[in-house]
Amino acid sequence: MDIPRFGIPDQLADRMSMAEQHEYLRARLTRRKVLGTAAATAAVAGAGLATAGAASPAYAAPTALTSNSRHGVDGSLAAPFGRHLAYGADPKTQMRVSWQVPFAVKKPYIRIGTTPWSLSRKIDAEVRHLTTPALNGGKIAAAEQFYVHAGLDRLRPGQTYYYGVGHDGFDPADRRNLGMLGTFTTAPAHAENFTFTAFGDQGVSYHALGNDQVILGQNPAFHLHAGDICYADPSGSGQSGDQYDARTWDQFLAQTESVAKTVPWMVTTGNHDMEAWYSPQGYGGQNARWSLPANGPDPVNQPGVYSFVHGNVAVVALDANDVSYEIPANFGISGGKQTRWLDQRLAALRADHAVDFIVVFFHHCAFSTTSSHASEGGVREAWVPLFEKHQVDLVINGHNHVYERTDAIKGNRVGRKVAIGERTDPTRDGIVYVTAGAAGRSLYSFPVPDSYEGHVADRESVDTYHWVKGGVKATETVEWSRVRYTNYSFLAVEVETGRHPRMKVSALAETGERIDHFEIARGR
Repeated sequence: MDIPRFGIPDQLADRMSMAEQHEYLRARLTRRKVLGTAAATAAVAGAGLATAGAASPAYAAPTALTSNSRHGVDGSLAAPFGRHLAYGADPKTQMRVSWQVPFAVKKPYIRIGTTPWSLSRKIDAEVRHLTTPALNGGKIAAAEQFYVHAGLDRLRPGQTYYYGVGHDGFDPADRRNLGMLGTFTTAPAHAENFTFTAFGDQGVSYHALGNDQVILGQNPAFHLHAGDICYADPSGSGQSGDQYDARTWDQFLAQTESVAKTVPWMVTTGNHDMEAWYSPQGYGGQNARWSLPANGPDPVNQPGVYSFVHGNVAVVALDANDVSYEIPANFGISGGKQTRWLDQRLAALRADHAVDFIVVFFHHCAFSTTSSHASEGGVREAWVPLFEKHQVDLVINGHNHVYERTDAIKGNRVGRKVAIGERTDPTRDGIVYVTAGAAGRSLYSFPVPDSYEGHVADRESVDTYHWVKGGVKATETVEWSRVRYTNYSFLAVEVETGRHPRMKVSALAETGERIDHFEIARGR
């Protein structure tokens, strides 16, 4: 019998949802005494500055270990790594700092100050411990991983802070460790010009690292990662055949640290981020590794659903696994709660006079023509009408490992052609959808030639398909595919404020070469 994923036989896994897979794995492997009993996650204790960790999961997978004595290893030998930032619900006053240690440490903490020589505030941190058993018949080794999180509240808007992370035996303020200090800057109190970047489907590769370095050169205020974060599960089907290796996360966080230690790395969940061992929804690992804004409809069971406002731009993150017809392992997990929250949240943001633009990002593409995944009909049915109802300004997706950009779309048709370099008005023309899934994984292909800046192909229609209920492909011929680029790339958005605010959207190749650009301005 073939047992590829955690010991789930093919004939069972093909019929199982994520929740059913979780129950099967826990029952099977716990009987074999792979895991011991898990303890509750440790509470965060504040000292000198208010702290707030993410909500503790309702399940018992993450275990808080706060002593390294049992390992007989001096804390000075456990250098922190994999630092990554995330905004809290209010980017002006909240930042979450996360990192990893190679084994259990005693009393982890963060030091913070406004200069590198005055890290006077010492704040206790929270450890979330993940144990993953040996998988795939022992071919994938067991893993013990220790993630540490510190929540910082009541920060000053527009302030740059220096920080260092440590624990008993490793003090970041020690002059021997000053090279490990990081910085971050909170969002400004009032709208200012800024840049943010975005992509999806990164993984661990030289191309992923190359994109990271070009992104750092844009000096972004924050970065959006539209799911399929590290590919510890390279299959991503949520079914049989998936061979999950938790150690890939160690490589990913080390690779990303050069950017994410300074730039808030705002992630959401893709199909490759569903990991059945840790929780019924497959997001237990996500909760252990990331501290994201906990203002969505269900932060524990759907941590990739949240929103925040930076300056004059509101950003909404969604979990498209909940509505996917193509990959249904988590279909309907929110019972419609996420979609109702989306409707309410978009209405509130559009009514906020300080918000000029609304950007929504999630994994599965609403509109794409690639030969691999194409378009997700579940997204079109559940969310696209809400995007149009509330006049969302830009939608960013991953899933397809290419760059593709649509014309302005209204009612699933072209509302206005938006050629390279042109301007569009979402209040009149419709919404532009961008697929930015070429962050580092192997590339996909289009059924027609590429068409991008300096290499425009004269083609007005593409024969493609979208997914419908039952995992069936429905063919269609579309005219909205305006820009297509089959190579590694990412999105950079320059936001301008003032009397005539606008977003200048550019797509940049891994080399830094521009492959597309257009502008979004409302009511002009």
